[in-house]
Formats: sequence, C-alpha cells, structure tokens
Amino acid sequence: MTYKMNKLAAALAVAGLSLAGTAFAQQVEDVKVGFAAPMTGAQAHYGKDFENGITLAVEDFNATKPVIGGKPVRIVLNAADDQADPRTGTTVAQKLVDDGIKGMLGHFNSGTTIPASRIYANAGIPEIAMATAPEYTTQGYKTTFRMMTSDTQQGSVAGEFAVKNLKVKKIAIVDDRTAYGQGLADQFEKAAKASGGTIVMREFTNDKAVDFKAILTKIKSSNPDLVYYGGADSQAAPMVRQMKTLGFRAPLMAGEMVKTDTFVKIAGDAADGTVASLAGLPMDQMPGGAAYAAKYKKRFNEDVQTYSPYAYDGAMAMFDAMKKANSTDPAKYLPFLAKTEMPGVTTSKLAYDAKGDLKNGGITLYKVVGGKWTTLQSVGGK
Repeated sequence: MTYKMNKLAAALAVAGLSLAGTAFAQQVEDVKVGFAAPMTGAQAHYGKDFENGITLAVEDFNATKPVIGGKPVRIVLNAADDQADPRTGTTVAQKLVDDGIKGMLGHFNSGTTIPASRIYANAGIPEIAMATAPEYTTQGYKTTFRMMTSDTQQGSVAGEFAVKNLKVKKIAIVDDRTAYGQGLADQFEKAAKASGGTIVMREFTNDKAVDFKAILTKIKSSNPDLVYYGGADSQAAPMVRQMKTLGFRAPLMAGEMVKTDTFVKIAGDAADGTVASLAGLPMDQMPGGAAYAAKYKKRFNEDVQTYSPYAYDGAMAMFDAMKKANSTDPAKYLPFLAKTEMPGVTTSKLAYDAKGDLKNGGITLYKVVGGKWTTLQSVGGK
C-alpha cells in the first residue's frame, strides 16, 4: 500500500511539474510601447485620430499571438497627453523612458517631437513620429523615423501647384511660428518663388490666436491672388471666415492640419475654395484603404479622419521589426526598423531612407467644394 501511494504521489508531482511548466510556457510577456500626442485642448481631435490608428495596429498585432525571442508577447500601449506643448512633451518623454518603453510612437506636433526626440535617442529607443518638420530627422539621431512625408516634400509640391496649377502670381503667407507651421510655410515660399510666384507679404501669428483682422487688413492692401497659412485648423477656420467678412477674393491654402472635417465645420460656407495638401494618396486610392476604412468604421463607429492610416503603418513597421529581429530589445530591432520594406495601408512599399524619412511619400492636393473636401491631384506615393 505504501509503495502504491508513493508511486501515486510521484506521478502527481510529475503531473504538477508538467502543468506548472505548461502554465509558465504560456505566460504572456507585456511589451510597453509609448504613445504621446495632444489629447486635450484645441488639438485633441488630432491626437484622438492618431491614437485610433495606433490602437488598431496594437489590436491587430496582438491578435496574431506573436512569439518573439521564444516567448508569447503582448504589446501594451503606454499613452500620454503632451498637450502639444514642447515643455510638457519632454516631461512626458522622460517619464515614458523611465517606465521602460521599448519603442515610441509619437509625438504628433513637430515642436513637441523635436525636443523629445533627444531623450529617446539618448536612451536608444526608436521613435516613429507624425512630425513633418525637416529638422526632426536631420539631427543626426539613428532613432528617428517618420509616419508622413516631411514639409520639404509637402511644401515643395504645394508651392509649385499654387503657381502652375492654380495660376496664382501674388501670394501672401502667414504662419503660426511653430516648428511645423513656419517650416511648412518656408518650404512653400521657396517652391512658389522657384515656380515664378511673388511673395507680396509674409506675416506671422501664434498657435492660440483666433483674431486675424489686423493681419488680414494689412494683407488685403497687397491684393494677393492667394493666402497661404502654415498652421492648424483651429486658427485657419476663423481666419478664412474673417477673410470672407473683409471681402477677400483670394482663397486660402494650407497644409494637412487644415485638411480636416473640423475645419469645414468651424469655417462653414467660408471654407469653400480652400485648398490643402496632405501626405500620401486619397483614402480610396491607398493600397489598403478600403479594408482599413471598413475595419476602422467597425471598431470606432466613425469614418477615417486624416492621420490614423499613417499611424497604423508606422506602428506596424515597429512591430514587424521586432518580429524580424526576434527581439523587443531596442538595440536589436532598430537595425531591422531602418531596413523596413513592407506593404502598408497607405503605400505598397513602406521604407525609410538613411535619415528615417519615407522613401515613397506622395502628396495629394484637396479643395473644399460645397462643404466637402474633394481631390484635385496626387503626386507620387504609389
């Protein structure tokens, strides 16, 4: 009897060890990835749009039950509100690094991204940001990558388009003095001049202003054919309304931060005729656009806005690099991220150049007609 009991106990012990081993083997390791954008304030709608794309990518990747380094892993998003403020952005960046993130998806604004990028670079953490200012990827860091084309590409296309396609000659420029707004306006000005346009006036405001009557009255005296604005929709909407009140015949033109439904809603009838440039192809022409739009609608019960498809592709590029490196260690997957070549929602071939800029970034021009954004022309980016 004793012999039989000992044998049974031994069998149970072995079974227990086996079950414990199985449980241990199935234990999923959380991999923290940082995210930061303006989640409150006037630019909160940009941040939510950005976050939704990241959320979809995290959910899709986790659904594949990824195994990296021999262990089942799960991406966990460590999200923060940087308030579109450079000082807050650096505080957020340091906290995320201290929390042990393995990669950074964000920030959104160039003015917030650029100072924060130094913190991630010093920690050796790869960062894929929505920021479009050229300075972001010209700092010499090996950790900086973009989700969208830079202002150099966008401003160049927009400046040439204004002169050659819209047939304008006299242009007035206003920017909000942020890294994004001023940088985009600078590139637009350079391209417009090179195409034969004349800049009749260059003014600036700030990213909190809503009253532009003094600036616009001054600009009107120069009788421009076009007013170009480097800044966000929260300023562009009241600006274009005030242009209409002051009797401007010239339309407004701007970058992708104005190509939003928010701009049209706030500007109302004054929005008609506004032209904006946006990185990439129109949603219906993106290689994965239709499938992404359906998935997004099902998940969030709303239509795709501006930034989420680019956020999705950026996040997937990071996760794909971890898989290829078979490691979530930033130092080990960073070289694989730099060599990324993969199909995405926004492009058939997502790849980076030596600086971390997108190799295959196109630009599309849009115009508000009857209260809706309509496509004018796409340049590159297939």
